[in-house]
Amino acid sequence: MTQKKKLQQISANIRRWILNCTNRAGSGHPTSSMSAVELMVALFFDGHFRYDIDHPRHYNNDRLIFSKGHASPLFYALWCAADAVDEDDLMTYRRFDSVFEGHPTSRFRYTEAATGSLGQGLSIGVGMAMSGKYVDEIPFRTYVLIGDSELAEGSQWEAMQIASEYQLDNLVGILDVNRLGQRGPTMQGHNLNVYQKRIEAFGWNTVIVPEGHNLSEISEAYQQAKRCKDRPTMIIAHTIKGKGVSFLEDKNGWHGKALDDEQLKQALKEIEEVPTDLRGELKPPQEVNFPVLERSQPEELKYEIGEKIATRTAYGNAVARLGDKFSNMVILDGEVSNSTRAEFFQEQFPERYFEMYIAEQNMVGAALGMALREKMPFVSTFAAFFSRAFDQIRMSPYSGANVKFVGSHAGVEIGQDGPSQMGLEDIAMFRSVLGSTVLYPSDAVSTERCVEQMANRCGIAYLRTTRGKLPVLYGRDERFPIGGSKVLRRSNDDQVTLIAAGVTLHEALSAADELGRSGVSVRVIDLYSVKPLDVETLKAAARETSLLVTIEDHFAAGGIGETVCGALSDTSITIRSLCVSMRPRSGTTEQLLDQQGISAGKIVEAVKESITSMTHSWQ
Repeated sequence: MTQKKKLQQISANIRRWILNCTNRAGSGHPTSSMSAVELMVALFFDGHFRYDIDHPRHYNNDRLIFSKGHASPLFYALWCAADAVDEDDLMTYRRFDSVFEGHPTSRFRYTEAATGSLGQGLSIGVGMAMSGKYVDEIPFRTYVLIGDSELAEGSQWEAMQIASEYQLDNLVGILDVNRLGQRGPTMQGHNLNVYQKRIEAFGWNTVIVPEGHNLSEISEAYQQAKRCKDRPTMIIAHTIKGKGVSFLEDKNGWHGKALDDEQLKQALKEIEEVPTDLRGELKPPQEVNFPVLERSQPEELKYEIGEKIATRTAYGNAVARLGDKFSNMVILDGEVSNSTRAEFFQEQFPERYFEMYIAEQNMVGAALGMALREKMPFVSTFAAFFSRAFDQIRMSPYSGANVKFVGSHAGVEIGQDGPSQMGLEDIAMFRSVLGSTVLYPSDAVSTERCVEQMANRCGIAYLRTTRGKLPVLYGRDERFPIGGSKVLRRSNDDQVTLIAAGVTLHEALSAADELGRSGVSVRVIDLYSVKPLDVETLKAAARETSLLVTIEDHFAAGGIGETVCGALSDTSITIRSLCVSMRPRSGTTEQLLDQQGISAGKIVEAVKESITSMTHSWQ
C-alpha cells in the first residue's frame, strides 16, 4: 500500500469514528471535525509531527492545540488512529464517566490545553513556542488548529503580533477555512487571499493550500513551514465543512448537530470502508539533555519596621530575590513593568522576562502555554486590566495550570488617575476561579512572604498590590502561610473586630487607636489570605466580640465583606461591611478613602454608630 493510500484510508476511518461517536452521544460537532481531517492526518502520519505516545509529557514532543475545541471528535479520533486510544473507548464520547469530553480538557492525557472558548489556542501556542525557543532552547514545534470563525476574536491578532515580534519560527498555525460558522457564513467565506494579506501584515509567513483535502498539498505546506526561519507560519487551507458526506458538505444548518440513526447509515455508505485496525505511526521526538541547575538560597529580607515601602515594590524585590531558587520562574508583563516593578526581575534575569505589551488576553494565554511547558509564570499588570482577560483566566484551571497573577494599582488608593485605572473588581474575579488562591498583603514583609508562598504552591494564585508606600508592620522572620491571618490588636475586653487588608489595614489600625482612646476596645485582623480564609480566627472573633466590621478598597460584590459573611453564616454575629460603594473619581488617596467611608475617621464613625444602634436594640 502506498503512503498516500494509507493516509486516505486513515482519513476514512477517522470520518467514520467522528460520525459514530457523535451519533452515540446524540450531540457534538461532526461537520466542523470533518473539514480538518486531512489537515490533521497529513500532520500526524506523514512524518511531520514528532511525538512519543507513551510519554505525553516528553520534553521535546511536538505540541498540538485544537483552538477550535469543538472539533474534539477529530482530536480524539486522531489519537485513536495513532493507537493511543481504543475505538470502544472513543464511543463513550460525551458520557459523564468518559474522559472524551465535549471540548478537550486535561482529563484526557493527550490534551495540551483546555480549549473550546474560541480565540485562545493561538496564544497558548505562542507561550509554548516562546518557552521552547527562548527558555529551554529545544527544537520542538507547536501546531495550532484554528477555525476561520474564531479569527473574529481580537485575541488571535494579539497573538499574531507577539509571535511575529518574537520571531517564533517554531510555531505553525493551521487555519481551517471551511466558510461556515454556527449560524451561517463567516465574514470572508472562502476568500483565502484576504486572510493571507491580513496575516502577512502581522509579519507571518503564509502558505496557501487551495485544496485543503489534498494530502500531498497539505504535506508540502508543512515542509514549507519547517523551512521558514525567524517568522511563524500560517497554513491557510480551503476546506469543506462536512467533507465526505454529500448531504453535509458545505451545507448550512448542520453546525453542532449529530446525525440520527438513519442519517448515519446514509452517511457511512458514502465513506470508504477500510480495515478498522489500520493505524498510523508518529515519528519519535529528538532526544535532548538539560544541564542540572543548582538552586541557591535567596537572601533574607532587609526591611525595618516603620519603613515605608509600596507592596508593588516588595513584589519586584521578591521575584528578583527568588529567581535563582526557582529556575523555572518566568515573568510576563503588559508594558507596565516600571509600575508593577516586574522590571526588577528583568534586570536580573532578562532571558526569563517577556514583554507582552498592552495585550492582556494574549499575555494570559501565553502564560498558560508556558505553564504547560513546566514554567512558573508570574503575570503582572494593573489589577483593573485583568478583567479584559478573564475568559483566559477562568479557563486556566481546566488545563491544570500553574500561573501566578499580580495586580498592582488596586482600589481608589491610587488617587488621581481616576476610575479607569482602579482595580475594584479583581478580588471578586479571582475568588470566583476554581481552586484559586487570593492574597492581599499589607506591607513589604508580608508581600515577599506571600510571593514565596505562591511560588511554592501549585495552581492559580492572585496577589493584589498597592501603589502607595505603606509602613512595614512585621519583623523579617514573620511567616504568612496561605489560609492564615494575623491578629494585630487583641485583648480580653475587645468589643469590636476590624477585619481589613492592604491599605485599609493601616486605616483600621489608626481607627483602633482612636477608638481605644475613647474607651472602645478593638481587635484588628490582617486578612492577607482572602482565599482560602482563616475561618477559625474569624469564628473566634465572632464568639469573643459583639461586632465585626470589614473594611476594603474594593466593591462590595465578591469582596472581603462577602467572603467573611459567607464564612460566618452559621453564627449570629453582626457584621458591617465598609467598602467602595460610590462612583470613584480623581483625587488624593486621603480624599477618596474618606469619600468611600473606608478612612480611619470614617471607620471610627461607623463603629460608634453601630455600637449605638446595637445598644438601642438591646434596650
